[in-house]
Amino acid sequence: MLTFPQIDPVALTLGPVKVHWYGLMYLIGFAAVYFLGQKRAQVPWSVIKPEAIEDLVTYGAMGVILGGRIGYILFYNFSEFLNDPIILLKIWQGGMSFHGGMLGVFIAMWLFAKKQQCSMFQLTDIIAPLAPIGLGAGRIGNFINSELWGRSTDVPWAMVFPNGGPLARHPSQLYEAFLEGFVLFTILWIYSNKPRPTMTLTGMALFFYGCFRFFIEFYRMPDAHLGFVALNWVTMGQILSTPMIVIGAGLVYWARKNEIVR
Repeated sequence: MLTFPQIDPVALTLGPVKVHWYGLMYLIGFAAVYFLGQKRAQVPWSVIKPEAIEDLVTYGAMGVILGGRIGYILFYNFSEFLNDPIILLKIWQGGMSFHGGMLGVFIAMWLFAKKQQCSMFQLTDIIAPLAPIGLGAGRIGNFINSELWGRSTDVPWAMVFPNGGPLARHPSQLYEAFLEGFVLFTILWIYSNKPRPTMTLTGMALFFYGCFRFFIEFYRMPDAHLGFVALNWVTMGQILSTPMIVIGAGLVYWARKNEIVR
């Protein structure tokens, strides 16, 4: 069994202001989209110019934050929301949903595409290879916060999390950081090094993330207030990831069938 590293969730204190590692992970994700997006905007087949990347990141950041919060409330805490709608605004209490953030980004890219006079999928194909950096960083933030830990296990790399009781558990946050972050980034970045049919990268991102998340849910502890939502083993994360797998595969099939290269 490994010892959980006691890392202060507060990375930096500036007077009354406390900067948390989790917040810094969001900044790392947005910075990665900005700087690597600048690079990708310079390729001959890009539909936007480098100077538009700043606005793209702004739209995307709003989509992530608003969608992530609203999605968490709707997917994971809806009953409490009905009793007390004001919890939607209590962001200091935590609670963000990847699937909600993803939907928020799609809406944001749809709005930004109208401004850029291109299709939404042309924009999501640009950010799809860049987003995994933020996903991986966010999972590391979860690990530092000792939250979203895994199920109990006796594997040699198990850890006792400060907030997870006395049982040794899978460090499932690190599994997610590796698969959803490093592996997904590597796949999409390499594949995007030459022109691809529009929607292909978006579809691949949805498909592989959905598969990785569905798999890791077998090692991640279900949300305490939800537990297993079906068949005594299906989690909410798996239910939300299944449409991603199906839609992602469908987009790749459609894109390759029609061969509309951006």
